[in-house]
Amino acid sequence: MKKHLPAVLFFIIAALLWWLSLAPRRHLAPVAEGQKPQVVTSGYVPYTLAKQLAGEYADVSMLLPANAEPHSFEPTPGVLVNVKNADIFIYVSDRIEPWAKDVLSAAGPQTQVVQAAQYADASDDPHIWMDFKNTRKIARAIASALVQKDPSHREIYGANLQAFEQELQALDEAYQQGLASCQSREVVHIGHLAFGNLTKNYDLSLSALAGSSHDGENSVRQLAELVKFIRQNNIRTIFTEETLSPRLSAAVAEETGAQVLPLYTVEHVSKQDFDNGVTYGELMRRNLDSLQRGLGCQA
Repeated sequence: MKKHLPAVLFFIIAALLWWLSLAPRRHLAPVAEGQKPQVVTSGYVPYTLAKQLAGEYADVSMLLPANAEPHSFEPTPGVLVNVKNADIFIYVSDRIEPWAKDVLSAAGPQTQVVQAAQYADASDDPHIWMDFKNTRKIARAIASALVQKDPSHREIYGANLQAFEQELQALDEAYQQGLASCQSREVVHIGHLAFGNLTKNYDLSLSALAGSSHDGENSVRQLAELVKFIRQNNIRTIFTEETLSPRLSAAVAEETGAQVLPLYTVEHVSKQDFDNGVTYGELMRRNLDSLQRGLGCQA
């Protein structure tokens, strides 16, 4: 057996080299002069950031249909073709988009992949963009990818990034000041746990009806416990996600007398907001307004 070992090893190595030669090689060279980078994003978070950073100098598209649920999206063959032809593909993470691993296998050799979660601080809550520090890091990664693919517009991408970072700084200051003095600090959310990073950063308490996705059903026991909590703590406002059916929050409001205000997860938006190009900053300002109104915060 020993005398055949070199021959066996030779064939194993040869087979491995042949297999590697079939794998697509990445050539992350810039796009041709005068050509716009084709940027494909998983959902609305990377989409709105890429649009704001690229402006008119890149073609940005989104795989997830407006108003669709990102956790349970199923890619079609057309989606795989779009990713294969992309110069840049941006997604959040495998936790937020478990279907992303199937999409990644279709990426072309020229496709530069940006996974936002790689640039964020570690957190139990996968909704990393609800922390402005994480959003700044993600924006920098996207801007870097744009520059690598389109270095001729480096200064424009840099200026757009600087303007966005200033917007994030202003948002953080607005949240700190706007939520500093409130009658209540209890955020009761009739939806999934998408706002943990946000409430933690501004010393608010979060109670939600579901987990970190919409996959689980809301049991009668969970609903009864939440209604009990609202009554015991004299909660006057409950929050719901803008794209969820209003029936559940309306039932809780009728049972408790609480008013209902919207919160925006950003990961998916209404068709109207998508068509209007509503930005990350606009949605986060809406969230601040709802929180201030619902928690009785002083201006």
